[in-house]
This record gives sequence, structure tokens and C-alpha cells, in this order.
Amino acid sequence: MTLFNLLFRNSDLECPRCQGKAFVDWEDIRRLDKILKWTPAPCAYCLGTGKVTKEILSKVPVDYTYLTIDLPEAEMDKIKEGDEETLEKGRIHELFLDELIKYVENHHVNNKMDAESIANLYLSTEDENALFSLERENLKLYIEKIIELKRIESNQK
Repeated sequence: MTLFNLLFRNSDLECPRCQGKAFVDWEDIRRLDKILKWTPAPCAYCLGTGKVTKEILSKVPVDYTYLTIDLPEAEMDKIKEGDEETLEKGRIHELFLDELIKYVENHHVNNKMDAESIANLYLSTEDENALFSLERENLKLYIEKIIELKRIESNQK
């Protein structure tokens, strides 16, 4: 092992997102309050290594919703470099998800609508130039997950 590798390795810290496991599981998702926003997958924060540098910790919050493993590598790099435009896009993405969750909860609880009806209503009012959108089938599946989570939460009360 070269001196450079030894020094670089020593500067790495355990990834606070996956807690060094290299994989974000349901426990991590609950701990970081990202239910309905993430699914279990290899960790995008450490790229599945379990280690991060101090630099990323200073530039990107551990619970930054938009940084997921399914993003293009170039987009992930921009996030990790602290690119303000990309970070703002991520903040807008999180707002989109928050508003979509509220929308579904409202129509399901107050209007007694099912996932199919909510998806139809949402798609009929969605702006064609929206920054974020979901294909019909993915939207319906996501709405079903939201409804199921709310059902579980209400049964626990």
C-alpha cells in the first residue's frame, strides 16, 4: 500500500447514511425519515463503499433526498461537488414529493378516493412542463404505497 493510499484511507470516515454497511436498508430509511422517498438500495452517499470523506459531509447533508443511486453519475457528482443549481433541483424534488404525499393523503382521507382515481385526477391537472413527474403506472404504485402507509399508521393509533 502506498503512502498516498494509506493517508487517503485514514481520511475516510464511516458513512453516516448507511452506517458503513454500503447499503441503505429500511432501518436507515426510518432513521433518516425518508419513508416514501427512498427504497433499500446501495448507498449513493458513499457509492457503496461504506466510507466518505470530510468533504462530502461538509457539502451534502446525509439525509439529502435527491442523492439516490438511480441518478446518473454526472448528477451525483454535481451534488457531491456542492453545485448550487443541482442542490436546488434536489430541494425542489423533495418539495414535489412532500406535496404529492399531502395531495394523496388529502384525496384519500377526505374524498375517499382510491389510488386509480387519485392518479387520474393528478395526471389531469399536472403541468406538461413540470420539472418532476411520474409515469402513470409508477404514480399509481407510489400512491398505493402512500395509502398503505397511512393505513398502517392509523391502525397503530
